[in-house]
Amino acid sequence: MTVDIHPRDLPTALIGMAGGALALWADAPAEVVIPTALLIVLDIRIRRWSRRI
Repeated sequence: MTVDIHPRDLPTALIGMAGGALALWADAPAEVVIPTALLIVLDIRIRRWSRRI
């Protein structure tokens, strides 16, 4: 199993950061805002490798 984490392109990352800042400014809980903003800013791919014999 591999987990690849890469930053997204700049416009998408800026949108994610701005959305997270807006949500924090509107008094949303940080436990919800920070993971959501990270999912928007980062490109996370999980690959499962299986070996067949």
